[in-house]
Amino acid sequence: MNLPVDFIQRMRHLLGESGWELWQQAFEAEAPVSIRVNREKTGNLMLSDDKIEQVAWCAEGYYLKSRPSFTFDPLFHAGCYYVQEASSMFLARVLRQFVTEPVRMLDLCAAPGGKSTLARTCLPEGSLLVANEVMRNRAQILAENLMKWGHPDTVVTCDDPADFATLPHFFDVMLTDVPCSGEGMFRKDEEAIADWSEENVAVCWKRQRRILADVWPSLKPGGLLVYSTCTFNIEENELNVEWIANELGADVLKVETEPEWNITGNLAGKDFPVYRFLPHRTKGEGLFMAVLRKHEEDWNEQSRKKSKKKQPADKVQIPKVVKEWLVSEASLDYKQFGNLIVAAHSCFQEEMSLLSQSLKVVYGGIPVGEVKGKDVVPHHALAMSTALNRNAFPHVELTYEQAIAYLRKEAIVLESTAPKGMVLVTYRDCPLGFVKNIGNRANNLYPNEWRIRSGIVPIVETSLFL
Repeated sequence: MNLPVDFIQRMRHLLGESGWELWQQAFEAEAPVSIRVNREKTGNLMLSDDKIEQVAWCAEGYYLKSRPSFTFDPLFHAGCYYVQEASSMFLARVLRQFVTEPVRMLDLCAAPGGKSTLARTCLPEGSLLVANEVMRNRAQILAENLMKWGHPDTVVTCDDPADFATLPHFFDVMLTDVPCSGEGMFRKDEEAIADWSEENVAVCWKRQRRILADVWPSLKPGGLLVYSTCTFNIEENELNVEWIANELGADVLKVETEPEWNITGNLAGKDFPVYRFLPHRTKGEGLFMAVLRKHEEDWNEQSRKKSKKKQPADKVQIPKVVKEWLVSEASLDYKQFGNLIVAAHSCFQEEMSLLSQSLKVVYGGIPVGEVKGKDVVPHHALAMSTALNRNAFPHVELTYEQAIAYLRKEAIVLESTAPKGMVLVTYRDCPLGFVKNIGNRANNLYPNEWRIRSGIVPIVETSLFL
């Protein structure tokens, strides 16, 4: 694999000759594979010890000793784990050190959803996560992954960073994993190598500053900014952090780490702490992260609460049986958008109203069901939600072969003893979705756009869990 000459010269200067040689050796080696477990869903399932190694900076993260076919593991589709690069999981260390009470958090450039699902795990209960992606097709992928993760206090938006200026001082925490030149992903992405140039590096650091300047007003004074890239050069990393601190007004914070993690510090000769993951020193891909706290200033607490006039809540009559589909239904507000019924925790009523007025919301809260005539058909997101009341539906455990057929959106046949009507289907006691059982077959309600498209039939069952 040929690397650009200009990139090689830059890396030699950045790492020194010995560091560059070690980096080259790591680059030629196979990239490690890692996952992060969703403990809200796995219950009594245990990972096989002979297949895993703990990621030191993330309690839910594990390296795998080989790469399975995730596509053919039903538990992957059920949201029981997320395939995520281990270096990116350092966000867990940051959030658990600095965020100890409920917050409003924005993940600005969130697709495909790795850091969003991680943040949703680490945030204290009572927090609201807004995950944004400006590209519509990528926003749909983000929504799919967050629906599968299943936490109800989540909103997905599809907006330009400048759109958030309508929400001044709204967020307590902000993650900006900004678009970058992608040098840290060269080992996994040959297209990133082909796209690299010094000119593109300049385009990236300038764009990153525009993004940060656009979104900065929506971070409250005293709020936390996590700045992240998957690249190595100092222009997009240390120099941008310095610019944020000096031009926007922030203090750079120190994250507690352990020496044996071999995380590299500041390579630009600056005196503030940053966290570099270099593949020849840490087990993972290239990552840069820094944590900053916005300077305090005089401001009115009401300014973030009254960005726009609050609209009255929609008055809708929700069938009692639908409310029984969720646990803690007494703490939920229900709204109807067209034929879709959506539930959200009552404590976020004001936030949901402001977000829907200011931004393009893809989904928020829990899409519960779709009204069809006199009936309400449960939404697939309901099956994925950790707020699902499983006792509200009869459920049938599928075999591995049935589960794969279901995830392909093929017709399946349940046992003759299976109840007629709406049935929740599970695999290893984890919900996969709904079917409508009519006896001789079960109508498959799995989302068509999520179905397994591969025509390969697995020879053996794929599972990371005992």
